[in-house]
Amino acid sequence: MVTHEAELKLPVEMCDAAGNLNPAAVGWSRKPLHGCNLSGRWGRKKRWNYWCITNQDMLFSLTLSHLDYLGLAFIYYLDFASGKFMEQTVTRLFGKGCDLPEGLGGLIQFEDSALRMEMRDSGNDIYLRVDSPAFGGEKLHAEFQVSRPVGHETLNVVIPWSKRLYQFTSKQNCLPATGKIQIGNRKQEMGLDSFACLDFGRGIWRYASSWNWAAFSTRQNGHTVGVNMGGKWTDGTGMTENGICLDGRLSKIGEDLLFDYDPGNFMKPWSIRTPQSEQIRLEFTPFFERIAKTDALVLRSEVHQMIGRFCGTVITDNGEQISIQDAIGWAEEHQARW
Repeated sequence: MVTHEAELKLPVEMCDAAGNLNPAAVGWSRKPLHGCNLSGRWGRKKRWNYWCITNQDMLFSLTLSHLDYLGLAFIYYLDFASGKFMEQTVTRLFGKGCDLPEGLGGLIQFEDSALRMEMRDSGNDIYLRVDSPAFGGEKLHAEFQVSRPVGHETLNVVIPWSKRLYQFTSKQNCLPATGKIQIGNRKQEMGLDSFACLDFGRGIWRYASSWNWAAFSTRQNGHTVGVNMGGKWTDGTGMTENGICLDGRLSKIGEDLLFDYDPGNFMKPWSIRTPQSEQIRLEFTPFFERIAKTDALVLRSEVHQMIGRFCGTVITDNGEQISIQDAIGWAEEHQARW
């Protein structure tokens, strides 16, 4: 089951001074090795840091993104028992104040009267903080401590559409998280049953794009299991963003996945599978639909992000089959002109 894709072992720069893709950067690695030295191509460069923290009771997400001509900072929260959902977005023309570094480490801060955000990554320890004076009409304070265990492997891939269009993504799941969320006078503590997932993206994109993305982190029968699955945007490139992380060890999946769902009713169950093997056999049952639409002249985006539970089986590189039952996660369809 070992993938055909090239595994990189040494640091490499993603592109040259003219903004062309470095052929030596095409591949995947078990830790971030790519220098995301994006150059030129104003309006096509896309950068984001997306964090999502989940447990059996709730989901909280914070994102800072810079799209050259527009910056967005947004947060959202879902309480599973009550179904209460809250979301807030702040936009900045030309991405002013949405400064994102080439690499993963360091301090990221966003300051606005409506929303303050901090992401501090020192390698093994990550600190996340959000403050909003009017989140759904109430004051919000949230902070999380995320651990990146020593030796924990992550999924790092360059997707090559052409020498002028490409994307580096680092998907990091199964990261233990603790913290607290206070909305108004209601406080929610997050214990050791919580996980954080990072979606780190840096690339030069075509204007019209679409993708599927699905992910979860869970503990099942004494194992910690995380799966990242993508589709559409990687199809036909020879690379995928698909992988299984079992107890900190990554199994890279080279097959383009099949996402089977009803775009007329996203709340119906989804099926996600590998077409040529039994490595991924998952059913996803949504219980909440988050719809996010943006229409800002040159930027148009529509996301249907489904929150729900995964069941089925996954198989690692060494042939170990893991049963998945009621794993909290998400699956989405995204259409963008950006």
